[in-house]
Amino acid sequence: MSHITLIRHGQANTHAKDEASYDKLSDLGHQQAQWLGEYLTQTQAHYTRVYCGTLRRHIETAQSLGADRYGEIVQDARLNEFGYFALELAMFEQKGLARPTSREEFARHMPQTFAAWMHDELDGLPESFADFNARISAAIAEILEGSGPALVVTSAGVISTVMRNTLKLEEESWARMCLAIYNSSMHNVQSFMDAPLLTQFNGIPHLDPRDRHYAQTHL
Repeated sequence: MSHITLIRHGQANTHAKDEASYDKLSDLGHQQAQWLGEYLTQTQAHYTRVYCGTLRRHIETAQSLGADRYGEIVQDARLNEFGYFALELAMFEQKGLARPTSREEFARHMPQTFAAWMHDELDGLPESFADFNARISAAIAEILEGSGPALVVTSAGVISTVMRNTLKLEEESWARMCLAIYNSSMHNVQSFMDAPLLTQFNGIPHLDPRDRHYAQTHL
């Protein structure tokens, strides 16, 4: 049975105002990834394949956790995140929805944004939801068809979309799941009857010690 461990990247540049400046790990993000790598070593985790997106934060996370010890890190752009900054701008210009400035506002903003995106209510986006969903589904299906356990470093939007498709979630539940995903968290998916089966969500055992609670970040 094929098995995938999905890893969300470590904390990125949380003060960014655009995609380019967001796409790098913070010092804490590197530390989260290093702790995860140490945990995988201590528990003798075994992987025969390693994948990540082509975004800088994906590559830096894979490097900081030492993923190359499991083999060559295959970069696949299909595992890249959607452009939330572009969605924010479209929602502001086309729907009059103000950009969020706090986590609470972000939590209210995301379900509305996801719904508009899913129902093709926004013009001029770099990628439609249908195309985003299709590339993720294709990448995950291809990895699941491979031999041996795989480690996949990607983003919260990708992971939550895998969960959405697996659990048949509506927009609001999908958005809440996306918001819940910790930086450097682990999520396990297996192939069962030719479909993904969720076996673990949001694992952060490497951040469980009390002196690391400050590192349990979402943004």
